[in-house]
Amino acid sequence: MTRDVLVVRTGTANLASMLAGLRRAGAAPALTEDPDAVRAAERVVLPGVGAFAAAMLELDATGVASALADRVRAGRATLAVCLGLQLLGEASEESPGARGLGVLAGTARRFPESVRVPQMGWNRVEPDAGCRVLTAGDAYFANSYRLVDAPRGWLVATSDHGGRFVAALERGRVLACQFHPELSGAWGLDLLRRWLTC
Repeated sequence: MTRDVLVVRTGTANLASMLAGLRRAGAAPALTEDPDAVRAAERVVLPGVGAFAAAMLELDATGVASALADRVRAGRATLAVCLGLQLLGEASEESPGARGLGVLAGTARRFPESVRVPQMGWNRVEPDAGCRVLTAGDAYFANSYRLVDAPRGWLVATSDHGGRFVAALERGRVLACQFHPELSGAWGLDLLRRWLTC
């Protein structure tokens, strides 16, 4: 069954791979920067790639920031990817002074200099036993920043790169991935399909 999905324009994201991945998973994605459309949509994706402050400026300018925060707080079907996960938090070391959407407790912190930064490539994802959408598998990451600790009230999947970090979070119909499911092969495609039907 084809499902309609709105993908938010952040002004920074590489949208082509996200749109293609959603189509492969059976969705009919469309782009938007309309806060009313974000509030009304059945499913919304906040894509990744880009700089924290620049993405937040765009979301604030269009009014989409508050619409996204309302969706996540209400537990409505929302997928946040890579930078999208970080934007759900309070802040990022990448952009001192810039505030995030604040629906997750925590600040995105840079990986230690003892490991390759950015993390580019495949890494193992290990979910909590209670996760419904997340399963164990190998995912494609492209990130310099991450959440170290899982916020209270969320189920978590972790990976290890210079220490354990939050690879993904889920709560009800909200899924936030530090990795790129649309670039994570058959495992990522299956994850998108599970989110589209949750």
